[in-house]
Amino acid sequence: MKRGDVTYRRGPLRRRTAASLAAVLATAALVSGCGIRTTSVPVDAGAAPSRVPCRLSASDAAGRSPDGASTTVYLVCTSQLVTAERAVADAADTDPLVVARALLKEVQQAPPANERRAGFTTAVPAGLRVLPARDGDPAGAVRLSSQPEDLSAEALAQLVCTYAESETLVTEGAVVLGGPGDYPPRGRLCTSQTKSRPGDLTTPDSIRLD
Repeated sequence: MKRGDVTYRRGPLRRRTAASLAAVLATAALVSGCGIRTTSVPVDAGAAPSRVPCRLSASDAAGRSPDGASTTVYLVCTSQLVTAERAVADAADTDPLVVARALLKEVQQAPPANERRAGFTTAVPAGLRVLPARDGDPAGAVRLSSQPEDLSAEALAQLVCTYAESETLVTEGAVVLGGPGDYPPRGRLCTSQTKSRPGDLTTPDSIRLD
């Protein structure tokens, strides 16, 4: 009797399951007919990140000092050196110590907002200082509070190329840098390869001045 009841009750249960499945299939067909399709591709992933231009806009460039009394310094953008114009009164001085300190201060400072928007930054450490040259150093030599070799490649390239813009700091076509130690200063050249790949330690051409 119980076996008969179980057998009798399974039939309606199976029919109800089949009916439910048919309803689901019918709903799916209706949705498909309305033009709603599923997709594995995100519909709205947001805008792709834009690449920094590494150059100032026309309006920012037009805002530069109109008197033309400006000095070129080098900053970093996307692992390359880029030029920026600065009004540095002491850049025209004939004392290498004065000029070197003035230009170092400029490249140590964080770029203004318009240059940061363009991707400009600086790698020169804020604590770096220029020391007086020593007896026997070549004319125009610049002594730093850190050994030049201990600076990052970007920071060293920034200094070399910025100093290379000043006739006061160029000796025999090179920028002569030394540190606080007893090592003799060395001359370095700012080349096009230095500007395009400052992070490559083998890039800057170096000469030693005895």
